[in-house]
Amino acid sequence: MAKILVVDDSSTVRDEVAGFLRKAGLDVATAIDGKDGLAKLKADPGIKLVVSDVNMPNMDGLTMVEKIRGELGNASVNIIMLTTESSPSMKERGKAAGIKGWIVKPFKGEAVLDAFKKMAG
Repeated sequence: MAKILVVDDSSTVRDEVAGFLRKAGLDVATAIDGKDGLAKLKADPGIKLVVSDVNMPNMDGLTMVEKIRGELGNASVNIIMLTTESSPSMKERGKAAGIKGWIVKPFKGEAVLDAFKKMAG
């Protein structure tokens, strides 16, 4: 059972983030977009932290978060957005949906590792 789900349509970013977290000893699953991420979260109740991009095909990250909180009724999973988006309206939408943090790419793993470990339990 994974503790962290990394959701990004860019295989480069997805592999970089997941690889860094695995090297740090964490259990990680990956998803290619919000639709895939939602399905993986439904299938694995052990996921404690979702790290997601915003702009993705099929289902964007913020819509996925809204569905996690609404359709799945999952208020306990921690969600961090990892994105190139920095617009205040996007951040406000994320905050309203219940995300825990907003990180602007590029990913700097060492800077967030302790927080990620804590959120992943």
